[in-house]
Amino acid sequence: MNLTVLGAGAWGTALAIHACRHAPTRLWLRDAAQAAQMRSLRRNARYLPEVALPPALQVSTDFDACVAHARDGLVIIATPMAALEPMLRALPGDAPGVLWLCKGFQEGTGWLGHEIARVVAPALRVGVLSGPSFALEVARGQPTALVAASSDAALAEQAVEALHDEQLRLYTSNDPVGVEVGGAVKNVMAIATGIADGMGLGLNARAALITRGLAEMTRMGLALGARAETFMGLSGLGDLVLTTTGDLSRNRRVGLRLAEGVPLARILAELGHVAEGVLSAPTVLRRAHGRGVAMPITEAVVGVLEGRLTPPQALEQLMGREARPEA
Repeated sequence: MNLTVLGAGAWGTALAIHACRHAPTRLWLRDAAQAAQMRSLRRNARYLPEVALPPALQVSTDFDACVAHARDGLVIIATPMAALEPMLRALPGDAPGVLWLCKGFQEGTGWLGHEIARVVAPALRVGVLSGPSFALEVARGQPTALVAASSDAALAEQAVEALHDEQLRLYTSNDPVGVEVGGAVKNVMAIATGIADGMGLGLNARAALITRGLAEMTRMGLALGARAETFMGLSGLGDLVLTTTGDLSRNRRVGLRLAEGVPLARILAELGHVAEGVLSAPTVLRRAHGRGVAMPITEAVVGVLEGRLTPPQALEQLMGREARPEA
């Protein structure tokens, strides 16, 4: 089975490194200069300089050839959420199974990945690959578990066949809605936890934020048609714990810097990577309001990101809420 990964950021590069251990794999990127550098250095100096590219991994800027390469296998979209729609539109109607790694909501429409695909590429067999995974650790071959979710059970099993091994354990799910909501909302909660840690609020506060963040995530998912048990799995609780506590989390780093009083524009410029939680937070809140779902942590994060609240004011807002039953 041939594989093609579209997008050579850190996560796309890491998954391509893993995939080529099992099958002929091509890594596509748009930037010809970066592609030439990667072929010369045999590493992604821009996004994942710590890990060498295997000799078998082909790096290419020829989109059509890369898609044709995976005609009997899988295409994996590893771009930021903003590029998912143009990637899906660019794929031919007879493309093989397509999975995406994007985690977030589309700006403007507020759609999740499966909603985008339903409108712009209804003929494609699609799904999402998600779970607690830092790119660097996957590239190094450190133990990781992910979930492949699709309403097409055969596609999810195809992902297992292509990627599952002793380094990367793959589970399947038929709840892509829940898996996508978990992957999107956890980034917002990582910003909240980073702010709390940056303020020195302590481990009690961190545990409370993670737990109540999981409650917000679950309420949002149920309102969109997901199943509750999905949020106790890898793409829910698993990804939430990793992203809110791991030092490699970009969204957590955004929160830490916000707590220091650094302007958001400067934080994002210094980061050099996309922090999807910054883009997703307002959309999460808008969709929650549209469904009548209470998401006070998300609301506080949006207030800080938009400059309407300082971190101490956001804390006061959360702690000043009326007592109520937990469930």
